[in-house]
Amino acid sequence: MLQLKDLNLAREYSGVRGAKYTASEIAGQPKLWKEVYKLVLEKKKGLEEFLSPILILKDVRIILTGAGSSAFVGECVQGIMQAETQRVVQAIATTDLVTHPELFFLKKVPTLVISFARSGNSPESLEAVHLANLYCDRIFHLIITCNENGQVIQKSNFKNYYTFILPCIANDKGLAMTGSFTSMLLSAMLISKLSHVSNLQPQLHDAIMIAKKILSKYLPHIKNVARNKYERVIFLGSGPLLGIARECQLKLQELTDGRIICKHDSFLGFRHGPRVVTNKRSLIVYLFSNDDHVFQYEKDLVKEIAAGSTNLPAVCFGRKIPGLENSILDIEFENSTLQLNDFYIIPAVLTGQLLGFYKSIELGLMPDNPSVSGAINREVQGVTIYETAHILE
Repeated sequence: MLQLKDLNLAREYSGVRGAKYTASEIAGQPKLWKEVYKLVLEKKKGLEEFLSPILILKDVRIILTGAGSSAFVGECVQGIMQAETQRVVQAIATTDLVTHPELFFLKKVPTLVISFARSGNSPESLEAVHLANLYCDRIFHLIITCNENGQVIQKSNFKNYYTFILPCIANDKGLAMTGSFTSMLLSAMLISKLSHVSNLQPQLHDAIMIAKKILSKYLPHIKNVARNKYERVIFLGSGPLLGIARECQLKLQELTDGRIICKHDSFLGFRHGPRVVTNKRSLIVYLFSNDDHVFQYEKDLVKEIAAGSTNLPAVCFGRKIPGLENSILDIEFENSTLQLNDFYIIPAVLTGQLLGFYKSIELGLMPDNPSVSGAINREVQGVTIYETAHILE
């Protein structure tokens, strides 16, 4: 029987073949976030010199792009960046830009493309940059990457660009993106708040404290949840946490080699059809907002589901709803400073990372490389880039 005491993830799995990299990369995120903040402060002047003339343009459009988890970074930060910059911000995956550039790029509109890339070697990453240069008259590039040797940096011949290279420890060795995802997300959030970034240390400190609490107090409880015999997991989040829910979905699905089928949605959107996916062997994970107004909508759905005939077991992140009998784990934080703290969304992704890691171990897989069939790889394979057939005017 597991003793419910604090565990050290990196130490516990340091000698376990096929698990040590992912364990250390999940556990190392709080330290990594401190390094990212320090780096943004160091690069603040250069970032401001690059971005200020662009953001002065009132009609400038910002596209956040990447593939897979890198695309989900954009989904998480889109609303936050739009509110901070007061400029139109859209998250569009490179996998969409490459196939349909004529639908997304606007020739006469000044465009800043912010590319997220762990390795920077994805064929779509390179082609998205090329197409942006081809389709837009005024184009600017900010590349946020974990690999200083990535092809998106080495082979992209273009002007008007700035490269932000994250600390080398952000370049995960494991198949599933963990520290690379959260460090790119944090860097994008900090860059969007560049004018007052020097004042954000207390807020970031609170987010780091949440992560540390998850990685100590809640680690054995999450391990116990992963032992349950569920076959489907649904992650729900609102606003920026919807992107986090999508990343959690992918993380659990990747780390279990697709044996656990996952879905994500918003709390309000879940009622509109997607709820039909649940069955008696489903687990639902609520990523609650730290905004009291938003939480009212979320709580209504939770109570409705709890009163239903299926009475799905639930994991609750961020809040505890008194009397919620179907909750098997409440990851809660009593800290008033978390109110409307944007960085709150970052440690939320540990819920999906840890459930995925422990479920992978439970299923006899190797989290560092869980794909038994080889269907997925650390760097995407098999993509051929074709010349665009559209005529540019």
